[in-house]
Amino acid sequence: MKTINTLQELVGLVGQSVATSDWILVTQEAVNQFAQATGDHQWIHVDVERAKAGPFGAPIAHGFLTLSLIPQFFDSALHIADVRMGVNYGLNRVRFIGPVPVGSRLRASLTLLKAEPIENQGLQLTWEVTTEREGAAKPVCIAESIARLYA
Repeated sequence: MKTINTLQELVGLVGQSVATSDWILVTQEAVNQFAQATGDHQWIHVDVERAKAGPFGAPIAHGFLTLSLIPQFFDSALHIADVRMGVNYGLNRVRFIGPVPVGSRLRASLTLLKAEPIENQGLQLTWEVTTEREGAAKPVCIAESIARLYA
């Protein structure tokens, strides 16, 4: 885990790859819980036997489940010491490039694209989050994630 001491220190990291997260295992239980939470029960996610005969040869995680791992990726990759509060502000561009079969391990590389001062001693950060699947040739998801941090 990389530690950043101040928000101002982040400003100097714009344009750089800042950190890489720990690996996260995508389990069928997590996929099923996500289906319950969102109401997305498509068979390619939750019907293990049918999914084995489907286009991916196994059940796959929902794209939005992969996206929802972004806070966990940040939590394992980066600690910013002087932040009293952070909030998700949104997303710009999101692409689901490849499937995530159940049993895959994922991690993310975090590149800081922008750091803009905002009110209340804050900083709005735009990150490129590149999520990779262990053993895959290309990323499974690339997203621009926007967060607001306050010192």
